[in-house]
Amino acid sequence: MPRTTSSPSHSPLETPLALSELHIRLEFLEKEHKSLLKQIKRKRTELNNFVEQMRTLSTEIFHQANPHFQKMAELDRDIHALFDEIFTTRKFGKQTIKNIEAVYLNLQLTGVISRKQFNLELDEVFNNSEPKSNFSEEAAEDRHQHWQAQQSVESPSVVRTEDKRKIRETFLRLAEIFHPDKVKDSETQRYHTEVMKSINKAYQEGDLARLLEIERVQQVGEVIDYNSEDDLTRKCRTIEQQNQILLAQYENLKQELRLVKNTPEGTMVSDSRKAAKKGIDSMALMVETIESQIKVIVQIRDFVKDFREQKITIKEFLGGPPTLHSLDEEIMEDLLEQMLSELMRY
Repeated sequence: MPRTTSSPSHSPLETPLALSELHIRLEFLEKEHKSLLKQIKRKRTELNNFVEQMRTLSTEIFHQANPHFQKMAELDRDIHALFDEIFTTRKFGKQTIKNIEAVYLNLQLTGVISRKQFNLELDEVFNNSEPKSNFSEEAAEDRHQHWQAQQSVESPSVVRTEDKRKIRETFLRLAEIFHPDKVKDSETQRYHTEVMKSINKAYQEGDLARLLEIERVQQVGEVIDYNSEDDLTRKCRTIEQQNQILLAQYENLKQELRLVKNTPEGTMVSDSRKAAKKGIDSMALMVETIESQIKVIVQIRDFVKDFREQKITIKEFLGGPPTLHSLDEEIMEDLLEQMLSELMRY
């Protein structure tokens, strides 16, 4: 049977002063202990929920926006191909060629089309039958694993040797009680097997909070004589050491959550939350923005195509597409900046 901590009744008047101080100290440490366990549980839930939202949003964006980004990349390749044909098949004077090259370079520098050195990257991404987008669920999972690895290396509160020893002690104590081989009854064996799965997982992750929570739920603990100064002193020291590890674990979770929120995917989740509070469908807005960008690029592609087919003069070509002139200059700059940003992702 699991051992439970006993708390024999005693009168405060009969309790020596040293024991009273230890009782107060122990009560304070136990309250701190419970508070840390609750904070860790809340922070872990917050982190898990945020990561799950990232995966969900990434998957949704991938399915809804990826066809549009593929279209943008296709148009990008078309425009580059058209300029290649113009330079190889049309005959112009040196100055005219320089002017056309200036138009071509300007389209790259302003982000309307990708820069020449990015063409290979675009081809490699979109020639894949199942492209792995930055927004894909697999990418989000890879990113999360990277944060965890980075956090374990960089965090100042990473588990120390002494902390590992305390975690191992707790693990061994629980394993001694709940190892399935310790019992004969088949039903109890199944129950202990499930408990041991949780114990092993918590131990592998260095999660003292979960080990202690299992210990609390299963009512496992050493028997304490609350009239013994040695027992109380030992108990206070044990809980104090556990609390230090728990505090480090809590700081770890907070730092990991900060790292997650500061990634591009995390920023998108935060922005999506803010938009939802204002009644804005951020997904629909994003798709609408991409579609407007595609329309602009299509017009530019057709304009370059008309010049290649000699439907417009060199003077008209150097003047630029008429449709762009009607756009507000500030809006056009925003569109170009967004297009460059999106093309650079893929």
